[in-house]
Amino acid sequence: MPQGQPLVVPNDGLTTKARRNAPILAVHTGPGKGKSTAAFGMALRAWNQGFDIAVFQFVKSAKWKVGEEAAFQTLGRLHDEQGVGGPVQWHKMGSGWSWTRRQGSDEDHAAAAVEGWAEISRRLAAEQHDFYVLDEFTYPLKWGWLDIDEVVTTLTERPGTQHVVITGRDAPPQLLDAADLVTEMTKVKHPMDAGRKGQRGIEW
Repeated sequence: MPQGQPLVVPNDGLTTKARRNAPILAVHTGPGKGKSTAAFGMALRAWNQGFDIAVFQFVKSAKWKVGEEAAFQTLGRLHDEQGVGGPVQWHKMGSGWSWTRRQGSDEDHAAAAVEGWAEISRRLAAEQHDFYVLDEFTYPLKWGWLDIDEVVTTLTERPGTQHVVITGRDAPPQLLDAADLVTEMTKVKHPMDAGRKGQRGIEW
């Protein structure tokens, strides 16, 4: 796709502008490193365009920290205080979803995932945000915590121009079929294979 030009122009009756403004459903999957990193990079571009950003991390532990969380919280404050970029919300399942005002529990991760998806569905219906990152969202789908057909229907029928990026290994075929953009991260070499632990500034 040289210089961002499509190889084929579809005969779909849409204008170039309409196609350019169509919302994207992206999936970053595969065994390689960089799925979430790439999603947060897209979110950074969206923030710079003034988009309303919402991140939902489907993680089990509140101890799991990512450097992007602190960076985006700072960017959110920059927007609130100076009007730069777009607003940012960051929600993490393992610490207890922010809107519940209660601490997370290690007892029922499935119930927490269902609650998180229900909130995302409500926000999609209300067109509350412009750009969503559903980080590690493939796992609740893989483990059967969520109904994949209902999830795909909600995502594909979302109103407006809301962009959604989903990360995680083993994305189900139904999700891949529904997505506009699918990237598979394939591991060729990783320092952990040589016994090296994760590093500050690289893994978190």
